[in-house]
Amino acid sequence: METTNDELMGRMKVSRAVSKMAVPSVISSLVTVVYNMADTFFVGQTGDSLQVAAVSLTNPIFILLMAAANMLGMGGSAVASMALGRKEDTRAKNVSSFVFYASLVIGLAVMLILLVFMNPILTLFGADADTYAFARGYTIHISYGAPLIILSAVSGTLLRVEGASKEAMIGNMIGTVTNIILDPIFISVFGMGAAGAAMATTIGNACACVYYLWYYLKKTKLLSISPKYFKCKDQVMSKVCTIGLPSAILSALMSVSTIILNQILVAYGNSAVAAIGIVFKANMFITFLQMGVANGVQPLFGYNYGARNMNRFFDIERFTKICCIIIGILSVLLFYVFREPIIRLFINDDEVVRYGVQMLTAYMISGPFIGLLFVNMNCMQSVGHAFPATILSVLRQGILLIPLLYLLNAALGLNGVIYGQSIADCATVMLSVIFWHKVKSSI
Repeated sequence: METTNDELMGRMKVSRAVSKMAVPSVISSLVTVVYNMADTFFVGQTGDSLQVAAVSLTNPIFILLMAAANMLGMGGSAVASMALGRKEDTRAKNVSSFVFYASLVIGLAVMLILLVFMNPILTLFGADADTYAFARGYTIHISYGAPLIILSAVSGTLLRVEGASKEAMIGNMIGTVTNIILDPIFISVFGMGAAGAAMATTIGNACACVYYLWYYLKKTKLLSISPKYFKCKDQVMSKVCTIGLPSAILSALMSVSTIILNQILVAYGNSAVAAIGIVFKANMFITFLQMGVANGVQPLFGYNYGARNMNRFFDIERFTKICCIIIGILSVLLFYVFREPIIRLFINDDEVVRYGVQMLTAYMISGPFIGLLFVNMNCMQSVGHAFPATILSVLRQGILLIPLLYLLNAALGLNGVIYGQSIADCATVMLSVIFWHKVKSSI
C-alpha cells in the first residue's frame, strides 16, 4: 500500500492522480449534499412549512459540528500527508490517532452544551412559538449524535491521506443510504416529523462510523487509531488545529451568519425562513461539487510540498482550478434552468417557492468560480500558511458577510439580503488570488 501511495501522490500523471483523488471526493460531497437535503426533503413532504422552517433554524447546529470536523479532518489530513511526503510514517499515525480521539471528545462536549443550553440556543437561532417544539425535537436527536457526526466526517477526510478516496466515499454512502431509508419511516410512518429526520441522521452517521472503525482496525497501513500512537505534543495538536483552523472558522462563521440571516428573515415570515433553508441546501450542490474537488486533491498538495516537488504541486493546482471552473459553470447553468422545479421538489407551497426561486438565483452568482477560493485556501494550508486562509474564512462568512446582511436589509429589504452571500463570495475569491500569489512567491 505504501508503494501505491507513493506512486499516486508523487509520480502518477497529474490528470489521472487528480481524477483518482477528486472523483471519489466529489461523489462523497454529492452524497453529503443528498444527506443534508434528505431531512429537508422528507420533512417537506409533510406539507408543513413550519416543520421545514424548524429544520432550517437548526441548520447552524449541523454547520458547527462540521466546523469541528473540518478543523480536525482538514488539519489532520494536511499534517499527515506532509509527514508521509517526508517519510515520517510514525508521525502520520500520531496525527490520525490524535484526530480520532479528539473527534469523540469534542463531540461529547458539544452534546452536553446542546442538551444543557437547548432553550436559549434555539431562541437565539430564531425559533418562535410556532417552530420551537419542532426545532427542539430535531435538536435533541442531533445532540446525542454529535460525536458520531464529527467522527464520521473526520474519518472520511483522513482516509484520503493514504489514497483511500474510494473507501472514504463508501463510508459516506453507507451513512447517506441509511439516512434516506430511515427518513420516510421515522418522519411519515412513525409520525415523528422533524425529530424523526434527526434520528435518521444520527443512525446513518453511526453506521458510517462502524465502517470507518472496521477500516482503521483491519485495512489501513499508514494510519492508526491505536492509543499508543496518541500524542498532543511535538506539534501534533498545534499543527492540526492551526492548519485546520481556516476550515473550522469558515464553517463556524457560516453558522453565525446563518443564525443572523434567519433572525432577519423571521421578520418576513416563516415562509421566507423555510425558503432560505431549502435554497441553502440546494446551493450546496454547486458549492460542494467544487469543494469536493479541492478537498480531494489536498493530500496531493501536502505530500508534494513535503517531498519538495513543487513543479508537480503547481501542475496539480492549475489542473484542479480548471476542473473547478468547468464544474461551476455547468452546475450553475443546470440549476438556473431548473430553479423552480428544484424548489418545488422540496415543498409545493407557492409562497415558499416564490421566495426560493428569487433566493436561489441570487445565491448562484458566485457559483462558477467559488472553487478557486477553496483551491487557494487548501494550497495555503498545505504549505503551512494557515493565517491568510484564516483571514479569507473570517472575511467570507464574518467581517464581510454579516455587516452586508444588515446593510442590505436596511437599504433594500429582502431583495438586498439575499445577495449578501454572493457579494462576500466574489470579494473573497479575488482576495484569495492575491493572497495565494504572495504566498506562492515566498515558498
